[in-house]
Order: sequence, then C-alpha cells, then structure tokens
Amino acid sequence: MSTPLIPLEFDVFARLLKLRSGIIITPDKTYLLESRLQPIARKWNLEDLRGIAKKLSGMPDQRLLDDIVDAMTTNETLFFRDQNPFDSLKNYVLPTLTDKGHRPRKIRIWSAACSSGQEAYSIAMLLLEEKEKYAGCTFEIVGTDISREILAKAQSGIFSQFEVQRGLPIQYLVKYFVKDGDRWALKDTVKSMVSFRFFNLLEDPRLLGTFDIVFCRNVLIYFDHNTKKGILERISRALSPDGVLCLGGSESVLGITDKFTSVTGQRSMYQQSAPK
Repeated sequence: MSTPLIPLEFDVFARLLKLRSGIIITPDKTYLLESRLQPIARKWNLEDLRGIAKKLSGMPDQRLLDDIVDAMTTNETLFFRDQNPFDSLKNYVLPTLTDKGHRPRKIRIWSAACSSGQEAYSIAMLLLEEKEKYAGCTFEIVGTDISREILAKAQSGIFSQFEVQRGLPIQYLVKYFVKDGDRWALKDTVKSMVSFRFFNLLEDPRLLGTFDIVFCRNVLIYFDHNTKKGILERISRALSPDGVLCLGGSESVLGITDKFTSVTGQRSMYQQSAPK
C-alpha cells in the first residue's frame, strides 16, 4: 500500500500539470493521481507517487514528464459522442458555410483535444455520408492532442470491439471498418481525411492554420477561468470570420470572453462576435 502524499508532494504534481497542460487539480482529486500515476511509478521502477514526486524535485527525465502529462490528460471519448453537435454540423453548419458565396470551397475542421480520434473520425464519416451535397468542396480534418501516446493510437485507426460498440451506428461499422483479428480497422477512405498533430492548447493555434469549424468539447471544464479565457481567445484568432466553434454541452463562453456569441437555435454552437 502506497504512502499518502503530503501537501508539498501534491503541490509538485499540481504545479507540473498547470504549467505543462493548464489543467487544475485540487487536493480532493488526489485519487485521480493515485489511479492514473501508479502505472507510471511501476514503469519507472518507483515505489509510489511519493517516489515520483521525489524524482520531480531534481532534474527529471523529459520522458517522465511526458508520461505524467499523458496519463493525467487522456480522457474518455467515443464515436458520435452527444449526437447533437453532429446533427448541427450536418443540418446547419455545413449548409451555412457552403452557401456563402455559392462557390466550391475548402473547409478546414479542427478536433481539439481529440484523444484517440473518435470525434475526428466521426466527423469524417458524416462528411462521407453527405459527400453528394458537397461535391464541389474539399475537407481537411485536423485532430490534435497533448498526449503523443494517444495520438499514435488515433493515427492507427484501429479500435477494440468495446470502442466500436460505443456510439457508432452499426451501418457505419459495416461500411467504414474492416475486421482485424479481435479489433476493427478504419478503411483508408476515412483515415485519409484526418491528420493528427501534437498540440498544446496553451499555445497559439494559428500555428495550425485557419479553421472554419472548431470542435473543442468537454475540454474547458478542466481549466480555471483565466486559462479558459486564453484558450477561447486564441481559438478566435485561428477561426475564420464566418467560422463556428462547438463546445461541450456543459460548457459556455458566457462570463469568460466576448469574442464569441451563441448561434441562434444551435445548442453549444458559437460564432465570432461582430467587431466593436
């Protein structure tokens, strides 16, 4: 049984996570440190979290820092999570963007904090289903995350039986996946639509280019007010003037930034505010 962390040791982890990822962890979440970092302790031949904290107080190996951040920022995801944003994308966002100017265009979509890729691939499958409506358009989907390990899994496009059973319509499984032993592999028609890149939301997303649609769902809930404000305002600078931001169902820009306003009739969808 591991020895409980003392406050100074907890602070080591809290400072590291705030600095490296922007995530705020409070003492009541110590159980998360215990559950997620015990495997890291074993990997590095350390007895427990106190051993990790001691290692961090010196000149820690960069790979240890990456392992800790990876473990603490890898979050739950599933295909077509909360169907509403995908319905809005299909029925409102895409028609609105493509109607502007009445000409073919390239649309860039960013899946921020994409985890193992289910959101980005869900968007790709939706676009393939709608391709006849947008024959004059080209689409680029970019998925980003702070965990290199989870990005490698996303890039593989291979998912377990459990993962494909969560949110994925059976007709999409049959149409867009092939059986690979006891797992399922996405077909190249879907994989080729998505690229994955390492990116920290504390950085400037303009490094990734300009986007027409940004999915940044169930991410802001992990940050404090100032970090949320910074992330949203940086996204605003990387979003096209007529672009759309999609947040999670429990997230909002209200009281955080005036860079966005709600899209009328579209839950969790936001557009750039008019210049003052």
